[in-house]
Amino acid sequence: MPTDAAVPPILDRALIHTGLASEPPEAAIRRCGQWLLAGGHVEPAYIDSMLARDAKFSVAIGNAIAIPHGEVEGKAAIRRTGLTVLTYPDGIDWHGVDVRLVIGIAAQGEEHLEVLARIADAFDQEDKVLQAVASGDADLFYDLLSV
Repeated sequence: MPTDAAVPPILDRALIHTGLASEPPEAAIRRCGQWLLAGGHVEPAYIDSMLARDAKFSVAIGNAIAIPHGEVEGKAAIRRTGLTVLTYPDGIDWHGVDVRLVIGIAAQGEEHLEVLARIADAFDQEDKVLQAVASGDADLFYDLLSV
């Protein structure tokens, strides 16, 4: 009988990076992609898919959050579902929107629905986002977003 330990985590603590200096959205997307790649979640082509997605429709979703993810065509470059979390206490100007929390997503099949629901539950108000980012506590993000 397999145990939970046999299933790779969607969010690894090593993929949570707090207190980053502001940078352009494209750099934040690349950083997310590189961490997803390092975590074994995606192939390199997924990063280009993430950049293409934001170029067509901004991935800034409000409440000081951006959720970089690839286009449908990029799903072939996903090895397994995963997240990376980046916080920017001083914010990023994301195409005119102030973003403090960036959650890179790579999701197979319909798993993105569960991931998005978890993000929505954890960060349904901007105050919650700002408090979490200000805390700099990687364990807090892990506890809120682990699925």
